[in-house]
Amino acid sequence: MTIGVESPDQPDVIALIAELDAYQDSLYPPESRHALDLASLKQPNVLFAVARDEIGQAIGCGALVFFPEFGEIKRLYVHPRGRGKGIARKLLMTLESRAVHAECKLLKLETGPYQAAALALYASAGYERRGPFADYTNDPLSVFMQKHIAA
Repeated sequence: MTIGVESPDQPDVIALIAELDAYQDSLYPPESRHALDLASLKQPNVLFAVARDEIGQAIGCGALVFFPEFGEIKRLYVHPRGRGKGIARKLLMTLESRAVHAECKLLKLETGPYQAAALALYASAGYERRGPFADYTNDPLSVFMQKHIAA
C-alpha cells in the first residue's frame, strides 16, 4: 500500500468518493452532510491524499483544507476491502504530517455520531470533542473534534 498526494480528479478516486457519498447518504439527511465536492477538493488550499493497494487501485482517501488559523480534515474514507489494515490511520498520519510541514498547529474535523469507527480512530489519534467551528452550526448529527499538533 502506498499513500501519495494526488489529484482527486481521477476515475478510480472519483468512484471512491462516490462510494463515500452513498455511504453517508445512507446515514444522514442532506442538511447534515458537509462534504466537499470534486471542484472544492481541487482548490489550491486543499491537499488530497490517496492510498493505493498493491495493484495501484485507489482504496482510501483524505483531504486537508488549510484555513488561516487551522486545518480541517475532510473526506477520510477507506473502501470496505481495505478496512482493518490501518489505512485510515496512515492516511490521517500523512495529513497530520503535511499539516506540521505547513506550520499548521491546529486540526479540526466534523464527523457523524453513526460512524463509530471514525470516532474511535480520531479519539485514539488524540482528537478531542469540541463545539461547532467555522460555518458549521450545532447539529445533533455532527460531532466536532480538534487536535493541537506540533508545528
